[in-house]
Amino acid sequence: MSKLLREYQNDEQFEANVLLKEIDVRRTQQGKHYLAMLVADRSMEMRAMKWDVTEDELEAFEAGQVVHLKAIRQTYQGNPQLRVLEIRATTAGESADAKDFMQVAPVKRDDLEEEVSQLVFQITNGTWQRIVRFLLKKYHDEFFVFPAAKTNHHAFTGGLAYHSLSIAHLAEAVVKQYDNLNGSLLYAGAILHDLGKVIELSGPVATKYTIPGNLIGHIVLIDEQIVLAAHELNIDLNSEDMLVLRHTVLAHHGQLDYGSPVQPMIKEANILHQLDELDANIQTFDQALEQTTPGSFSSRQWALNNRMIYHPQNSEPRSED
Repeated sequence: MSKLLREYQNDEQFEANVLLKEIDVRRTQQGKHYLAMLVADRSMEMRAMKWDVTEDELEAFEAGQVVHLKAIRQTYQGNPQLRVLEIRATTAGESADAKDFMQVAPVKRDDLEEEVSQLVFQITNGTWQRIVRFLLKKYHDEFFVFPAAKTNHHAFTGGLAYHSLSIAHLAEAVVKQYDNLNGSLLYAGAILHDLGKVIELSGPVATKYTIPGNLIGHIVLIDEQIVLAAHELNIDLNSEDMLVLRHTVLAHHGQLDYGSPVQPMIKEANILHQLDELDANIQTFDQALEQTTPGSFSSRQWALNNRMIYHPQNSEPRSED
């Protein structure tokens, strides 16, 4: 059995089946075609380049396909990259199911569904619970299989539900720590804040932005769904319950420059923004550390302001005394 992508070392040549997540035909400055790809297995995804392509190779492959590569792992601008020597379609007897090459949430779907179900019961505000239940029913399957992003944090199957639940668990701890917080609003916001990504993104295989995703974005898309749900349920959009719920979701990116139509003006909205940032950053750190040898630095992480991350040699969690 071949190794996982993250297990190969620089300058090591290998052969393996991988999922082709992106493929783009480009030209060099000399006018020659080459293939720029993003490939993946269940351990990581990696950029890959195939130079000196044939006419057949320009037309033979598409995103979402499992392919067989002969390649050499290299480093380009501080990031791992493959120089592809050969690429072909898989043959009979070789694993060709995209699901076998996709990263998945560390929690089983059944467990995610049960946790979400229990969380909904903690939303004691009747208006917010009805909205959450309506939209979870409408987008049930998508919520539990979609990634939370195309390439950054929680960009794996089930990442959307896993990320949303992580924020909800953090919110539970915050509610216990501080008085005078509306837990129902935080839990409803945690579930709904990124639900627009089921419209913004194409799905877990070869994820790309849809036309609505590019033109409108997930924040406005989920606000639209909240409004449509309120109409279906005969809920007054001008009620304070609806206004603060919509505000909490619309403000979750925190700043206008980051895509939020408004900045947080409610305590719970500001907390949701901070917890969203915290969970996304932790997952990005974990992903970088998994791919970095202890005692060395990672490649630059775009999602962390292009910082390199150091992996301490003694980084094992310490048991409590």
